[in-house]
Amino acid sequence: MIKLDIVNAVVATTNISRTKAEQAVETVFESLKQALGRGQRIELRRFGVFSVKPRKTGIGRNPRTGEEVSIPPGKAVRFKPGKELQGIEEEKKSGIRPVAANPQSLQTYDCLRASALARTRAIVLYWQVTIPNVTSATS
Repeated sequence: MIKLDIVNAVVATTNISRTKAEQAVETVFESLKQALGRGQRIELRRFGVFSVKPRKTGIGRNPRTGEEVSIPPGKAVRFKPGKELQGIEEEKKSGIRPVAANPQSLQTYDCLRASALARTRAIVLYWQVTIPNVTSATS
């Protein structure tokens, strides 16, 4: 899946123009990048958590010469999937569908089980529900 697929899902789900959908998607990604750049933790309930972790100094090797090279410390972005995404992976492995706590969770879960485009639509709907300003900013 690429950014264009997400834009297409936003257009299909919200019936807004493509340029406004592109702006909305770009704004969301830019906000995520800026927050991660500041070292902030991004938590999207039922989806997952993005966090920035420090990376230790390391020693690597130049593959051509075999010479040891010092790798400076840095930062790495990590993603920890939420319970619903973990449930999807567990279902793939075991073939057992987890029991939903309420019908709305079951509906969300069914959306996430669908194809990649349907998953994107579910994420867009999730953002609309949890971040009401996303729809008002794009329309």
